Amino acid sequence: MSPTKNPKVFKFLVRWGVSVLGLWIASELLGNESISYEGRIGAVVFSGLILAIVNTLVRPIVVFLTLPAVLLTLGIFMVVINALMILLAAWLYGPLEVDGFGIAIITGLVIGLVNWLVSAVIDDNKSQKRDNI
Repeated sequence: MSPTKNPKVFKFLVRWGVSVLGLWIASELLGNESISYEGRIGAVVFSGLILAIVNTLVRPIVVFLTLPAVLLTLGIFMVVINALMILLAAWLYGPLEVDGFGIAIITGLVIGLVNWLVSAVIDDNKSQKRDNI
């Protein structure tokens, strides 16, 4: 069965790719002193995998437990949650180094922007396919 026929597998693969791309872009924007993956492409790919797993398994629980804060801040607390997930991924995987909470917040924003762009492209492709039918 191909990943595109199983939406959960496809969604996870996209999440993994977005994490890898976002971590790489954040590292390039912020400099290797702020966020580092030891300069190896394999390390950033594996870091993206760890982050995708953390976002799939841990993030929903954290969002549920902090739901009052998320609602009270009208969703802005999600930025803090995203930063915590990045710090957790860095703690779980040694070659990924994030230099503090502020860098994790910026990295989370970069990954969120990449996710938004990828989602827009995927949604646009889906709507074009529907229009052609």
